[in-house]
Amino acid sequence: MTMTTTGQRVGYVRVSTVEQNESRQLDGIALDKTFMDKASGRTRDRDQLDAMIQYVRAGDVVFVHSLDRLARNVTDLEAIISELTGKGVRVEVVTQGLVFTGDDNPMTKLLLQMLGAVAEFELATIRERQAEGIAKAKAAGKYKGRKPSLSAEQTAALRERLEAGEQVAALAREYGVSRQTVYNVRARATA
Repeated sequence: MTMTTTGQRVGYVRVSTVEQNESRQLDGIALDKTFMDKASGRTRDRDQLDAMIQYVRAGDVVFVHSLDRLARNVTDLEAIISELTGKGVRVEVVTQGLVFTGDDNPMTKLLLQMLGAVAEFELATIRERQAEGIAKAKAAGKYKGRKPSLSAEQTAALRERLEAGEQVAALAREYGVSRQTVYNVRARATA
C-alpha cells in the first residue's frame, strides 16, 4: 500500500517525569497538532497516546522523536506502529531516520525490532541500577522508603469502615489513595 501524506502532521511527545523538558523532542518540525504524555514508556496505558491513535486518519503523518518515546518494549512498539500504519498513517522517527508505512521492507522491520530491543534493554538496565542504589542506601541506613499514603489513624479508620462493608472505590476517592492501597489495608487486616 503506497501512502500519500495529504493529511495532518501530528506529533507525539513523551517524557517520563514532570521535571523533564519535552520541548526539544520535535523542535523545528511544523506540526498541525501535538499529543504529549508525561508518563513512563514501560506501559502502553497512556491517555495522550490513545488519544493520538484515535485522532489520526489515513494520509496523516505521525512524528516521534525516537522509538523509545512510543514504547520501551518490542511488543508494544510493534503493536503501536502496526495500529497506526494499519489506519493508513505514516510514522516518522526523527532521530533514527526511520519511516513506517505498513508496507515496510524486511530491513525496516529488523531495525524496528533491534531498536525496540535496545529500548527494552535500557529500561531493564535503569531498573537494575535503581534497585542496586536502593539496596546500597538501605545498607547504609540512608533509605527510608516512600512516606506512607495514610497515617496510622487513617489506616485504622479505613480498616473499620472496610469491615463495616463500605465500598473500596468510594473509600479510595475519599482518602485520596488508589484502590490498591485500600486493598492492601484490607489484606494486612486479615493477615
